[in-house]
Amino acid sequence: MQFDGHALPRSNFTSEKEMRMHLVRRLGGTSLLLAAVFLLTACPSQTTISKINADPARYRNKEVAIAGNVTDSYGVLGNGAYEIDDGTGRLWVVTKRGVPSRGARVGAKGRIYTGFNFGGRNYGTVLEETDRRARDK
Repeated sequence: MQFDGHALPRSNFTSEKEMRMHLVRRLGGTSLLLAAVFLLTACPSQTTISKINADPARYRNKEVAIAGNVTDSYGVLGNGAYEIDDGTGRLWVVTKRGVPSRGARVGAKGRIYTGFNFGGRNYGTVLEETDRRARDK
């Protein structure tokens, strides 16, 4: 029997069952390690709005995730902005896929920008949304 191009020495195994168990452990451990690497590198870290508002330059052009309740929202033709309050502060989120209704609990991820203007209004520091998830209340 072959594994990764290397023959397993039969003398180390007393039975075919032990050899199969060895292969299952090696493959299982490798699969678990790869899954952990993909999960940990694909997700932005969730942060609080107060940390973003306290030091927007630290988060500028970086992808972050926030979660909270929608306190205000404005939308026109699929574009818009909504404000999230996570209990530590409020932050405007701009989107190109419609806005959630007031009172909705959402998680949003995207990039932080400062000096953002939309519809003639300056929103200061905003999160430009790349993904959104609705959460159960």
